[in-house]
This record gives sequence, structure tokens and C-alpha cells, in this order.
Amino acid sequence: MSSPVAERTWVPLSPRERRVLGVLVEKAKTTPEYYPLTIAAIVTGCNQKSNRDPVTDYDADDVEDILQDLRHKGAVIMVEAGGRVVRWKHTLYDWLKVSKVELAVIAELLLRGPQTEGDLRSRASRMEPFPDLPALQTVLEALATRDLVINLSPPGQKRGVMVTHGLYPPQELEKVRTAFAQAAIAGDEDERPVRLSAVRSEPSPPAWVAETTALRAEIDVLRKTIEALAAEVRDLKTELGA
Repeated sequence: MSSPVAERTWVPLSPRERRVLGVLVEKAKTTPEYYPLTIAAIVTGCNQKSNRDPVTDYDADDVEDILQDLRHKGAVIMVEAGGRVVRWKHTLYDWLKVSKVELAVIAELLLRGPQTEGDLRSRASRMEPFPDLPALQTVLEALATRDLVINLSPPGQKRGVMVTHGLYPPQELEKVRTAFAQAAIAGDEDERPVRLSAVRSEPSPPAWVAETTALRAEIDVLRKTIEALAAEVRDLKTELGA
């Protein structure tokens, strides 16, 4: 059963906010000697080509604005080193009420969006150990009870199960769910992923910025769905000796 909204200590986040928070968590775990981070370090972390999807091109002004928004939401705090250099750190252990391993899972989903359980385990293991897939699945189940993780695959699916975080704003989450639901139906019917035009919903008002963000998220979801379905078909052909 989902946790009542009244009990939540967190709120939905924009794609830019999710990227910045993912970077703060990742760097705190993988390069603690450089943490908390300066704005310049966060910019570099947001725009790096590896372990990111999509690749972004933020500048220092973008990141500063994002950090201020996150600070008002209670997800980050500003600290100073030596009284001169302003640095930033996340507060997600308290904000999300999560453990170290749970935060590693959330961070990986914030950085790359929807992905299979297998990929997630491999990628999150750079931050915290996940000895096997059942270990990850136990964490995912615990996060799902708090709406922090969402299963995007049809009930009962065993192979290539797709999951994502639960920090999307409602309209964006609905687009993500719709895209995966339509892709799953297409896969059941003819083993081919559904075309983007078949699942794209009408742009959400009021601003073109929101529309562009939603469409990019939809395209990213569909691309990942195509990759997952293609992998499943390859596995089945291998098993059947095709």
C-alpha cells in the first residue's frame, strides 16, 4: 500500500533538480574527499558524458538557480569551507528517510531515469554493494512501499523488469507510465516497440518549457523501452536456438 501523502517529507522534483541531487549523492559516495561540492564541480558533474541520461549542458547560473530551489524545498544546504568557498551538500537521508543503500538506488535512477533491475544493480554498485539481484529487489520493494520507486513493467513480468523513481511531478509521471504501458502492449502484440507518435500525449500547458521537458522525458523512456524489449527478444531467440 502506498504511503499517505501527508506522511511524506519530500515533494516532486523537476528534471533539472533531479540531476543536481543525483550528482550530489553520487559524488558524496564515490569521491567523498571533494564533497561538499562547489557550483563549478556540480556543473561538471551534471554535464559529464558517462552515467548520465540525458546528457545536459547546464552552466553555473543554471545550477545556482536549481540549488536555490532545492534549498527552499529542504533537499540541500549551503556550507562554506575556509570562510570563502561556498559549497553544497544534499540532505536526502532526512528528506527522503532512506538508508545508504536505498539512496544509492534513488541516485542512480535520478541520474539515468527508468532502467532494468539488472542495469540498476550494476550501476548502483559503484556507490553501494549489491551482491546479487535479489538484494537489489529487496531494496526496491522497500522503496516502492513509500512511493520512491515505481515498477513500470506489467505485473508478473520476470525478465527485463523496468523501474524508475517516484519523484516525478504528476503529469510527467503519467507520461512515463503511459509510454511504458503502450510499449508493453505493442511488445505483446507483435514483439515490436510502439512508435513514439502512438503514445505521445498532448503538451501540458502552460509553458513551452514544460512541454519540451515532458517530450524529452517521453523520448528517453521510449528509447530505453526499445532497448529493453530488444534485449528480451535476443534472449528468447538464444534460448530457442534461433
